[in-house]
Amino acid sequence: MPYCNTELFEFPSFDRRKIEANFQGGDVSSDGGLMLLRQADLRIGLTEALDMALIDPRHQDLITHRQIDLIRQRVYGLAAGYEDLNDHDTLRNDLVWQSAVERDSALASSPTLCRLENRADRQTAWKLHQVLIEQFISSFTQAPQELVLDFDATDDRVHGNQEGRFFHGYYGDWCFLPLYVFCGEQLLVSYLRPSKIDAAKHTRAVLKLLVKRLRTQWPAVKITIRGDSGFCRRRLLSWCERHAVNYVIGLAKNSRLNNLAAGLHATAQEQFKATGEKQRLFCDLQYQSGKWKCARRVIAKAEVTDKGPNPRYIAG
Repeated sequence: MPYCNTELFEFPSFDRRKIEANFQGGDVSSDGGLMLLRQADLRIGLTEALDMALIDPRHQDLITHRQIDLIRQRVYGLAAGYEDLNDHDTLRNDLVWQSAVERDSALASSPTLCRLENRADRQTAWKLHQVLIEQFISSFTQAPQELVLDFDATDDRVHGNQEGRFFHGYYGDWCFLPLYVFCGEQLLVSYLRPSKIDAAKHTRAVLKLLVKRLRTQWPAVKITIRGDSGFCRRRLLSWCERHAVNYVIGLAKNSRLNNLAAGLHATAQEQFKATGEKQRLFCDLQYQSGKWKCARRVIAKAEVTDKGPNPRYIAG
Protein backbone atom coordinates (compact mmCIF):
# COMPACT_ATOMS: atom_id res chain seq x y z
CA MET A 1 0.00 0.00 0.00
CA PRO A 2 1.29 3.51 -0.76
CA TYR A 3 2.23 5.67 2.21
CA CYS A 4 0.70 9.16 2.06
CA ASN A 5 2.44 11.61 4.35
CA THR A 6 0.35 14.61 3.28
CA GLU A 7 -2.66 14.87 5.56
CA LEU A 8 -4.11 18.15 4.34
CA PHE A 9 -4.67 19.65 0.88
CA GLU A 10 -5.69 23.29 0.58
CA PHE A 11 -7.52 24.82 -2.39
CA PRO A 12 -8.13 28.48 -3.26
CA SER A 13 -10.94 29.89 -1.12
CA PHE A 14 -13.79 32.24 -1.96
CA ASP A 15 -15.50 34.80 0.26
CA ARG A 16 -14.88 33.45 3.79
CA ARG A 17 -15.22 29.75 3.03
CA LYS A 18 -12.03 27.77 3.57
CA ILE A 19 -11.61 24.79 1.25
CA GLU A 20 -9.41 21.90 2.26
CA ALA A 21 -9.22 18.15 1.78
CA ASN A 22 -8.16 15.70 4.49
CA PHE A 23 -8.57 12.10 5.55
CA GLN A 24 -10.57 12.71 8.72
CA GLY A 25 -13.96 11.50 7.47
CA GLY A 26 -17.05 13.57 8.18
CA ASP A 27 -19.22 14.67 5.25
CA VAL A 28 -17.76 12.59 2.42
CA SER A 29 -18.12 13.29 -1.30
CA SER A 30 -17.10 11.07 -4.19
CA ASP A 31 -16.53 14.07 -6.48
CA GLY A 32 -13.38 15.59 -5.00
CA GLY A 33 -11.98 16.04 -8.51
CA LEU A 34 -14.37 18.95 -8.95
CA MET A 35 -11.96 21.15 -7.02
CA LEU A 36 -9.25 20.51 -9.60
CA LEU A 37 -11.79 21.14 -12.35
CA ARG A 38 -12.69 24.43 -10.67
CA GLN A 39 -9.04 25.48 -10.57
CA ALA A 40 -8.63 24.68 -14.27
CA ASP A 41 -11.77 26.69 -15.06
CA LEU A 42 -10.57 29.66 -13.02
CA ARG A 43 -7.25 29.53 -14.82
CA ILE A 44 -8.64 29.60 -18.38
CA GLY A 45 -11.80 31.55 -17.52
CA LEU A 46 -14.13 29.37 -19.59
CA THR A 47 -17.38 29.60 -17.60
CA GLU A 48 -16.77 33.29 -16.90
CA ALA A 49 -16.42 33.91 -20.64
CA LEU A 50 -19.60 31.93 -21.31
CA ASP A 51 -21.47 34.00 -18.74
CA MET A 52 -20.28 37.27 -20.27
CA ALA A 53 -21.31 36.13 -23.75
CA LEU A 54 -24.89 35.27 -22.78
CA ILE A 55 -27.66 37.71 -21.87
CA ASP A 56 -29.55 36.88 -18.68
CA PRO A 57 -33.18 38.00 -19.26
CA ARG A 58 -34.22 37.40 -15.64
CA HIS A 59 -34.89 40.22 -13.19
CA GLN A 60 -31.68 40.23 -11.14
CA ASP A 61 -33.41 41.36 -7.93
CA LEU A 62 -35.74 38.36 -8.01
CA ILE A 63 -33.34 35.48 -8.63
CA THR A 64 -31.63 33.05 -6.26
CA HIS A 65 -29.02 31.57 -8.57
CA ARG A 66 -26.72 33.72 -10.68
CA GLN A 67 -26.33 32.73 -14.32
CA ILE A 68 -22.63 31.97 -13.87
CA ASP A 69 -23.51 29.60 -11.00
CA LEU A 70 -25.96 27.77 -13.24
CA ILE A 71 -23.41 27.53 -16.04
CA ARG A 72 -20.73 26.22 -13.72
CA GLN A 73 -23.06 23.69 -12.14
CA ARG A 74 -24.12 22.34 -15.53
CA VAL A 75 -20.66 22.39 -17.15
CA TYR A 76 -18.99 20.75 -14.16
CA GLY A 77 -21.76 18.16 -14.06
CA LEU A 78 -21.22 17.23 -17.70
CA ALA A 79 -17.46 17.06 -17.17
CA ALA A 80 -17.97 14.76 -14.17
CA GLY A 81 -20.30 12.45 -16.10
CA TYR A 82 -23.65 13.66 -14.77
CA GLU A 83 -25.53 14.19 -18.04
CA ASP A 84 -29.00 13.81 -16.55
CA LEU A 85 -30.37 16.97 -14.96
CA ASN A 86 -32.17 14.84 -12.35
CA ASP A 87 -28.76 14.03 -10.83
CA HIS A 88 -28.55 17.60 -9.58
CA ASP A 89 -31.52 17.16 -7.25
CA THR A 90 -29.04 15.26 -5.06
CA LEU A 91 -25.77 16.90 -6.09
CA ARG A 92 -27.07 20.38 -5.26
CA ASN A 93 -26.73 19.57 -1.55
CA ASP A 94 -23.18 18.20 -1.80
CA LEU A 95 -20.73 20.55 -0.05
CA VAL A 96 -18.01 19.87 -2.62
CA TRP A 97 -20.32 20.86 -5.46
CA GLN A 98 -21.38 23.99 -3.62
CA SER A 99 -17.75 24.91 -3.03
CA ALA A 100 -16.82 24.29 -6.66
CA VAL A 101 -19.60 26.61 -7.81
CA GLU A 102 -18.61 29.08 -5.07
CA ARG A 103 -21.85 29.00 -3.10
CA ASP A 104 -22.47 28.28 0.57
CA SER A 105 -26.04 27.04 0.12
CA ALA A 106 -27.98 24.58 -2.02
CA LEU A 107 -27.38 24.81 -5.74
CA ALA A 108 -30.03 25.02 -8.46
CA SER A 109 -32.60 22.26 -8.88
CA SER A 110 -33.07 20.33 -12.11
CA PRO A 111 -36.08 22.48 -13.22
CA THR A 112 -33.99 25.64 -12.84
CA LEU A 113 -31.17 24.13 -14.90
CA CYS A 114 -33.72 22.97 -17.47
CA ARG A 115 -35.00 26.53 -17.86
CA LEU A 116 -31.42 27.67 -18.45
CA GLU A 117 -31.02 25.17 -21.27
CA ASN A 118 -34.41 25.97 -22.78
CA ARG A 119 -33.39 29.62 -23.11
CA ALA A 120 -30.75 28.58 -25.61
CA ASP A 121 -31.42 29.30 -29.29
CA ARG A 122 -29.40 29.56 -32.50
CA GLN A 123 -27.86 32.86 -31.39
CA THR A 124 -26.82 31.28 -28.09
CA ALA A 125 -25.07 28.43 -29.92
CA TRP A 126 -23.27 30.98 -32.08
CA LYS A 127 -22.02 32.94 -29.04
CA LEU A 128 -20.89 29.80 -27.22
CA HIS A 129 -18.86 28.71 -30.23
CA GLN A 130 -17.28 32.15 -30.43
CA VAL A 131 -16.09 31.63 -26.86
CA LEU A 132 -14.58 28.24 -27.79
CA ILE A 133 -12.74 29.75 -30.76
CA GLU A 134 -11.41 32.70 -28.77
CA GLN A 135 -10.29 30.37 -25.97
CA PHE A 136 -8.48 28.28 -28.57
CA ILE A 137 -6.74 31.31 -30.07
CA SER A 138 -5.71 32.67 -26.68
CA SER A 139 -4.10 29.33 -25.78
CA PHE A 140 -1.22 30.12 -28.17
CA THR A 141 1.64 32.29 -26.97
CA GLN A 142 2.86 32.73 -30.55
CA ALA A 143 1.41 32.21 -34.01
CA PRO A 144 1.32 28.53 -35.02
CA GLN A 145 2.82 27.49 -38.33
CA GLU A 146 0.17 24.86 -39.06
CA LEU A 147 -3.25 23.85 -37.77
CA VAL A 148 -4.91 20.50 -38.50
CA LEU A 149 -8.69 20.58 -38.18
CA ASP A 150 -10.24 17.16 -37.60
CA PHE A 151 -13.86 16.90 -38.75
CA ASP A 152 -15.93 14.01 -37.46
CA ALA A 153 -19.59 13.04 -37.35
CA THR A 154 -20.73 10.49 -34.79
CA ASP A 155 -23.90 9.25 -33.15
CA ASP A 156 -25.49 10.83 -30.10
CA ARG A 157 -27.99 8.18 -29.04
CA VAL A 158 -31.31 9.24 -27.55
CA HIS A 159 -33.50 7.52 -24.98
CA GLY A 160 -36.85 9.16 -25.65
CA ASN A 161 -38.88 10.96 -28.27
CA GLN A 162 -36.62 14.00 -28.63
CA GLU A 163 -37.41 16.29 -31.55
CA GLY A 164 -35.06 15.72 -34.48
CA ARG A 165 -34.06 12.15 -33.62
CA PHE A 166 -34.21 9.54 -36.35
CA PHE A 167 -33.15 5.94 -36.77
CA HIS A 168 -29.68 5.67 -38.34
CA GLY A 169 -28.96 2.48 -40.25
CA TYR A 170 -25.17 2.63 -39.82
CA TYR A 171 -25.30 3.05 -36.04
CA GLY A 172 -28.39 0.86 -35.70
CA ASP A 173 -30.18 3.09 -33.22
CA TRP A 174 -32.20 6.26 -32.75
CA CYS A 175 -29.80 9.18 -32.49
CA PHE A 176 -28.67 12.63 -33.51
CA LEU A 177 -25.66 13.07 -35.79
CA PRO A 178 -23.57 15.94 -34.38
CA LEU A 179 -20.59 17.41 -36.21
CA TYR A 180 -17.40 17.90 -34.20
CA VAL A 181 -14.26 19.82 -35.10
CA PHE A 182 -11.09 19.37 -33.05
CA CYS A 183 -7.64 20.86 -33.38
CA GLY A 184 -5.37 18.59 -31.42
CA GLU A 185 -7.23 18.00 -28.15
CA GLN A 186 -9.15 21.28 -28.24
CA LEU A 187 -12.81 21.34 -29.26
CA LEU A 188 -13.72 24.09 -31.74
CA VAL A 189 -17.18 23.05 -32.93
CA SER A 190 -19.95 20.89 -31.50
CA TYR A 191 -22.92 21.15 -33.86
CA LEU A 192 -26.03 19.12 -33.05
CA ARG A 193 -27.85 17.84 -36.16
CA PRO A 194 -30.64 15.36 -36.92
CA SER A 195 -29.45 11.95 -38.05
CA LYS A 196 -31.36 11.78 -41.33
CA ILE A 197 -28.82 13.98 -43.13
CA ASP A 198 -25.56 13.49 -45.01
CA ALA A 199 -22.66 13.28 -42.55
CA ALA A 200 -20.89 16.10 -44.44
CA LYS A 201 -23.83 18.51 -44.36
CA HIS A 202 -22.77 22.09 -43.52
CA THR A 203 -19.10 21.06 -43.32
CA ARG A 204 -18.08 23.57 -45.98
CA ALA A 205 -19.91 26.41 -44.22
CA VAL A 206 -18.34 25.55 -40.86
CA LEU A 207 -14.88 25.27 -42.42
CA LYS A 208 -15.30 28.62 -44.17
CA LEU A 209 -16.09 30.37 -40.89
CA LEU A 210 -13.19 28.70 -39.08
CA VAL A 211 -10.67 29.53 -41.80
CA LYS A 212 -11.82 33.15 -41.94
CA ARG A 213 -11.38 33.66 -38.18
CA LEU A 214 -8.10 31.76 -37.89
CA ARG A 215 -6.52 33.57 -40.83
CA THR A 216 -7.69 36.90 -39.47
CA GLN A 217 -5.66 36.12 -36.37
CA TRP A 218 -2.76 34.35 -38.14
CA PRO A 219 -2.62 35.30 -41.86
CA ALA A 220 0.31 33.00 -42.63
CA VAL A 221 -0.94 29.88 -40.86
CA LYS A 222 -1.13 26.67 -42.89
CA ILE A 223 -4.52 24.98 -42.45
CA THR A 224 -5.26 21.31 -43.16
CA ILE A 225 -8.65 19.64 -42.88
CA ARG A 226 -8.75 15.95 -42.04
CA GLY A 227 -11.72 13.58 -42.18
CA ASP A 228 -12.97 10.16 -43.21
CA SER A 229 -14.65 9.24 -46.48
CA GLY A 230 -17.96 10.65 -45.28
CA PHE A 231 -16.52 14.12 -45.93
CA CYS A 232 -15.21 13.44 -49.44
CA ARG A 233 -17.50 15.80 -51.35
CA ARG A 234 -16.47 17.54 -54.57
CA ARG A 235 -17.67 20.98 -53.47
CA LEU A 236 -15.69 20.74 -50.24
CA LEU A 237 -12.53 19.66 -52.08
CA SER A 238 -12.96 22.42 -54.66
CA TRP A 239 -13.43 25.05 -51.95
CA CYS A 240 -10.27 23.91 -50.18
CA GLU A 241 -8.29 24.13 -53.43
CA ARG A 242 -9.57 27.63 -54.20
CA HIS A 243 -8.72 28.91 -50.71
CA ALA A 244 -5.34 27.21 -50.20
CA VAL A 245 -6.60 24.82 -47.53
CA ASN A 246 -4.90 21.43 -47.57
CA TYR A 247 -7.00 18.32 -47.11
CA VAL A 248 -6.43 14.71 -46.10
CA ILE A 249 -9.78 13.03 -46.61
CA GLY A 250 -10.64 9.37 -46.95
CA LEU A 251 -11.96 8.09 -50.26
CA ALA A 252 -14.35 5.14 -50.43
CA LYS A 253 -12.76 2.22 -52.26
CA ASN A 254 -14.21 1.19 -55.60
CA SER A 255 -13.29 -1.01 -58.57
CA ARG A 256 -11.54 1.80 -60.46
CA LEU A 257 -9.29 2.65 -57.54
CA ASN A 258 -8.56 -1.02 -56.94
CA ASN A 259 -7.59 -1.43 -60.59
CA LEU A 260 -5.32 1.62 -60.53
CA ALA A 261 -3.52 0.25 -57.45
CA ALA A 262 -3.64 -3.41 -58.53
CA GLY A 263 0.13 -3.70 -58.86
CA LEU A 264 0.68 -2.31 -55.35
CA HIS A 265 -1.89 -4.70 -53.87
CA ALA A 266 -0.33 -7.67 -55.68
CA THR A 267 3.12 -6.77 -54.36
CA ALA A 268 1.82 -6.50 -50.81
CA GLN A 269 0.16 -9.92 -51.02
CA GLU A 270 3.31 -11.52 -52.45
CA GLN A 271 5.43 -10.08 -49.64
CA PHE A 272 2.95 -11.28 -47.05
CA LYS A 273 3.03 -14.82 -48.45
CA ALA A 274 6.83 -14.76 -48.43
CA THR A 275 7.27 -13.39 -44.89
CA GLY A 276 4.01 -14.15 -43.09
CA GLU A 277 4.24 -10.67 -41.59
CA LYS A 278 1.89 -7.72 -41.95
CA GLN A 279 2.58 -5.65 -45.07
CA ARG A 280 1.74 -2.01 -45.64
CA LEU A 281 2.73 -0.29 -48.90
CA PHE A 282 1.86 3.14 -50.32
CA CYS A 283 1.81 4.85 -53.70
CA ASP A 284 0.45 8.00 -55.39
CA LEU A 285 -2.31 7.88 -57.98
CA GLN A 286 -4.09 10.36 -60.22
CA TYR A 287 -7.81 9.73 -59.97
CA GLN A 288 -10.87 11.52 -61.27
CA SER A 289 -14.34 10.65 -60.09
CA GLY A 290 -17.20 10.95 -62.52
CA LYS A 291 -18.40 14.17 -60.85
CA TRP A 292 -14.96 15.76 -60.41
CA LYS A 293 -13.90 18.43 -62.89
CA CYS A 294 -10.25 17.43 -62.64
CA ALA A 295 -8.01 14.59 -61.55
CA ARG A 296 -6.71 14.71 -57.98
CA ARG A 297 -3.84 13.13 -56.10
CA VAL A 298 -4.86 10.00 -54.21
CA ILE A 299 -2.67 8.07 -51.80
CA ALA A 300 -3.27 4.32 -51.97
CA LYS A 301 -2.46 2.03 -49.07
CA ALA A 302 -2.11 -1.70 -49.71
CA GLU A 303 -2.31 -3.51 -46.40
CA VAL A 304 -2.32 -7.28 -46.02
CA THR A 305 -2.60 -9.12 -42.69
CA ASP A 306 -3.54 -12.61 -41.60
CA LYS A 307 -7.14 -11.45 -41.91
CA GLY A 308 -6.71 -10.62 -45.59
CA PRO A 309 -6.21 -7.49 -47.72
CA ASN A 310 -7.36 -4.11 -46.43
CA PRO A 311 -7.03 -1.46 -49.17
CA ARG A 312 -7.46 2.21 -48.24
CA TYR A 313 -7.45 5.46 -50.24
CA ILE A 314 -6.98 9.09 -49.23
CA ALA A 315 -7.47 12.23 -51.30
CA GLY A 316 -4.82 14.76 -50.42
